[in-house]
Amino acid sequence: MLILGIETSCDETSAALVADGKTILSSTIATQLDLLKKYGGVVPEVAARRHAELIGYVIKEALDTAGKTLDDVEAVAVTSRQGLIGCLMVGVAAAKSISYARQVPLIGLHHIEGHIFANILSNPDLPVPHICLTVSGGHNMLVHVQNKCRYELLGTTLDDAAGEAFDKIAKFLGLGFPGGPAIDKLSQQGNRKAFNFPRPMIKNKALDFSFSGLKTAVINMFKAQIAGGEPLPLADIAASFQEAIVDTLVAKTLRAVEEKDLKIVSVTGGVSANSRLRQVFTEVCKKRGIKVFFPKLSLCTDNAAMIAAAGYARMMLGERSDLRLNVFPNAPLGG
Repeated sequence: MLILGIETSCDETSAALVADGKTILSSTIATQLDLLKKYGGVVPEVAARRHAELIGYVIKEALDTAGKTLDDVEAVAVTSRQGLIGCLMVGVAAAKSISYARQVPLIGLHHIEGHIFANILSNPDLPVPHICLTVSGGHNMLVHVQNKCRYELLGTTLDDAAGEAFDKIAKFLGLGFPGGPAIDKLSQQGNRKAFNFPRPMIKNKALDFSFSGLKTAVINMFKAQIAGGEPLPLADIAASFQEAIVDTLVAKTLRAVEEKDLKIVSVTGGVSANSRLRQVFTEVCKKRGIKVFFPKLSLCTDNAAMIAAAGYARMMLGERSDLRLNVFPNAPLGG
C-alpha cells in the first residue's frame, strides 16, 4: 500500500511516499531556516504562511522523486495533533483535499506517534514493548510502547523541553539558531565538568522533565562571570550545559526501564541527533545489558515519512479519519 505522508506541525514542510509502512520511496523536507535565523526562532504565523506557500510544491516534489502521481496514492496520512495550530491546519487542509478528490482514506495522527515510528522505520526489528524517549524542540515524553499504536505516557515536560532549552541558551550565548547543533559542535571543544549545573528533578521519582531551572542557572552563571570580569569559556559552558541535559534524559529513561522491567530503549526526535546523547546512552545501556535504538539522522527531525509509516500501522488496525478531521495543538498521545 502506497501512503502519502504530510507533516506541517512546526517549521518543516514535508511530504513523503512510503510503501507498506516500511519502504521510503521519497521524503521531501522544505526547511524555514532562512526565516528562523532572521527572527531567532519560530514565529507561528510566519511559519504557517510559509507552509501554505510550499505545501503544493513539496507534495509534487515527493511524487516526482518517487516516480508516482496522485493516482498511485492509496491513502493520505497527516499530522493533525500536537503542534502549532496554524501550521497543522495547512497540512490537514491539503490532506483532506487529496483524500476527497481522489477518494482515498484519510488518517490523522499525533506528531509524537510519528517520532516513535521514525525509529521503527530506521530499525524494522525494534522489539515491543519498549521505552521510548521522544526529545525535541517542543516535546519531551517518556512513553511505554506496549505494542504498535498502543502507548502509556509515563512522563512529559512541565515547562521547557530539552530542545527548547538548547535553542534559548544558544541564542543567549550568541551561537545562533538552531541551538542544538550549535551547542553540540561547540561542546566538543569544551570541558564537560567545568561547571556543575543542576540536573533538574533527577532525584524525583516522577518521570516528568523540567529544564527551565537549568536554563536560568546557566544564564545566572554567565552574568556572574561577566560581573566578576572573568573570561567567558563558551565551549566549557556549552559542554557543561549539554552534559546536564544528557544526564537528566538518560537517568529518567533508565528509571522508566527499571519501573517497567524492560531491556529495550528507543530514543527519537530532533535532539536524538545529538552526538553526546547518543554516546552516553550507548555506553550506559551497554553496561546494563539494555539495547538502545536511534533513528537515522535524516529521520530525527520532523518529516513526513514517519507520519506515513504511522498512518499505515493505524490503517492496518482498521482506523480511518473523515473529512471532519480537526487539528489540536495540544492533545494526549492516544492508543
